[in-house]
Order: sequence, then structure tokens, then C-alpha cells
Amino acid sequence: MGPMVKLSLLDLVPVLQGGTIGEALARAADLAAHAEHLGYYRYWTAEHHGMPGIASAATSVVLAHVGAATHRIRIGAGGIMLPNHAPLAIAEQFGTLDALFPGRVDLGLGRAPGSDQQVARALRRTLAGGAEQFPQDIMELQAYFAGDERAGFIATPGAGADVPIWILGSSLYGAQLAAALGLPYAFASHFAPDALDEALHIYRRDFRPSAQLREPYTMAGFNIFAADSHEEAQTIATSMMQSVIALRTGRPGRLPPPVPGYRDSLPPQGLAILAGHLSASSIGTKEDVVRDLGAFVRRTRVDEVIVSAMIHDQAARKRSFAIAMEAAREVAAAA
Repeated sequence: MGPMVKLSLLDLVPVLQGGTIGEALARAADLAAHAEHLGYYRYWTAEHHGMPGIASAATSVVLAHVGAATHRIRIGAGGIMLPNHAPLAIAEQFGTLDALFPGRVDLGLGRAPGSDQQVARALRRTLAGGAEQFPQDIMELQAYFAGDERAGFIATPGAGADVPIWILGSSLYGAQLAAALGLPYAFASHFAPDALDEALHIYRRDFRPSAQLREPYTMAGFNIFAADSHEEAQTIATSMMQSVIALRTGRPGRLPPPVPGYRDSLPPQGLAILAGHLSASSIGTKEDVVRDLGAFVRRTRVDEVIVSAMIHDQAARKRSFAIAMEAAREVAAAA
């Protein structure tokens, strides 16, 4: 058997049309337990604000809920948008998670606000510093985890926490920063695939070993909508397609039910939006996923693929993740 590329899961904790946030959180815990059973390596969720269809804004609280519903799978932020927060608050939150779930917690950091200026101002009260402070904020956070006394106090919880820090990105900036700091790097190719190959090249070329990481380590996002028939796979993917179009045309909402034949009803500009968004994706049966995931892994040579699947029906979603894991094992066996 060839080397198995690790498969992880990215859950945006979608709120369904006609559903509640409580139901979305219950589905998140159920999905994480299912992923653990299937052999997924990590469950990550991301910080988004002011989005009616995404329930993961208070990311560390969601991770506490998911951690309590699971036993082994790593849980983490993919990611925390650090410019929105005082680094000390994040050290305390993730130090608490590490105390609850020792050796299972990851902290992926992004510099985008994950929202608009209004939300950013509401969270931070000021826009001073912001994204420009990102490298300094990361180093401040690392100092709290290390128990560095130069702050004049010890972060409690936080000091001594075993929480690997990751840099997330969808542009070349994150690749350069992750390389310079010697941190693992995750690329958001599941929704912004354009700079993926160049970012991975820069990260590997410029990587400097650190106390946390000796060799470059990469992860990339990939959408998988898998089912037992092509028709069903195409249909379950339409909830996400509707959401993407709604978001890109300025009217984000809750995750809608699937609409068979939706793609065929779109005008050219809608198809163009989807083509850009979905280039790192597979929609189909297990055989299709084996082909598409295999090609993606061979092209990128990533150490890990994090799978996203915004699927309306929970049973179909769980089936899709099961098929994706079967496909990954076949890809590894063929390697």
C-alpha cells in the first residue's frame, strides 16, 4: 500500500433553511463522531461572522461541544481570524480546550476578518493594527503558549498547552509567513483555488525549520459530493451551489434544500462563478472521487486533504464522507 494521504474534515456548521442553530450544532457533533469512526484525522471548523447560514462564529465553544462528543479525532480551528481577537483571549480559549482534550487540539490562524468592516469593528471596537499586526500577534500567542514571562504574567489557561499552530491562506502571503515561521500551512483551495500551486511552491522553497516543525507540512481544501449514483451526487451538490451563488451576489442565507437540475438553469455568469469556486472538487460516485482526489494529490503533493461538503441532508452528508474515505484508501492502494 502506498502512503495514505491523511483525510480531514472541514465543517462550516451550516444552518439549514427552516432549521435552527441548535440543530446545526447537534449535526456538527454527530458528523464529527461519524468522521472519527470512519478514520478522519481532524475535524476543523472556521470563524465566520454575520453569516445567517453558518453557526461556527464562536469557534472555540463549538469545538468544546464537538470535543465532548468524540474521543480521538483531532479538533481545531480552520481557522481563527486572529485580527479579530486579542491573542491572550485565544491563548486562554485554546489552552482551555487543550486542558479538556489533551493532545487533540489544533489552532489554524487566518488574517482575513472573516466578515466585513462593520462586523470587524463590532468585534474589535477598533480597526487599528488589524491584518498588518498578524505576524506580531502570532508571535505574542506563541509566547503565551510557551509560558514566556516577559508579558509580566503567565497565561492561565494557555501556558504549556500542546496546541500546534497552523497558518491558513488563500493567497501567497500566508505561504510566505508559514515558511518564515516554520509552521504547517493549509490552503483554502475548497473555495479559492487559484493560487494553490504557487503558494505550495513558495512555502516549500522558503520553509525554515522551527521548534514546532522540522519539515514543511501542507494541507489543502477539497470539496467532495459523493453518492451511490451520479444523479444523486449532482443533486446533493446543488445546496452548496445555490449558497455560493447567493453569497457571490451579495445575498447570503441559510443552506437551501437541493434542487435537481439546478446547474442547468443557471445563466453563464452563474456557471462561471461555480467553475472558479469548484475547480478543487469532485462530484460523483466513488470511482469519480478516486480519479479526482488522486489527480489532486498527485498534482499538489500535499500531506493532507481537508474535505468540505455543504450537504443539506445529514444522512447524505455522512454517506458522502464515508465514500470519500473509501476513495482515499483506494488512491493510497494505487500509489
